[in-house]
Amino acid sequence: MSVELRELYQQVIIDHGRNPRHFGEIKDCDHCQEGFNPLCGDQLTLYIKIDNDIISDIKFNGQGCAISMASASLMAQALKGLPVADAKKLFARFHAELTDEVITDKGTALGKLAVLLGVKEFPARVKCATLAWHTLKNALTESNQSACTE
Repeated sequence: MSVELRELYQQVIIDHGRNPRHFGEIKDCDHCQEGFNPLCGDQLTLYIKIDNDIISDIKFNGQGCAISMASASLMAQALKGLPVADAKKLFARFHAELTDEVITDKGTALGKLAVLLGVKEFPARVKCATLAWHTLKNALTESNQSACTE
């Protein structure tokens, strides 16, 4: 990773970690899902409102390290206004990029989310960055289980 990209990564993580966007609750949400990272102690609840198969609103609350809060914040920004099918594709792409899986959906770009790929240099922190995403996956597949990164 270049020095410039590393600095950008750190700035974005710090900014979103301290001032998360879409933080809060949605009282009349369609999906409410909890997530937990026992390694770091991160906990979050994800609230999703869907209208005509579009994520019309998405919020989260909870507590955790800067990486998990920043990832949830950036994820919510990226997903608001997306069709559910595109949100699922974005999850698959993000997870594949972060865990070095073979990427099958080359058409899904990460955009601003790419800054989170810097966490790959710190393998223990990958679970922090993916917590919100696994919580999203469980919510959209209507899993009855809380998302857990273990």
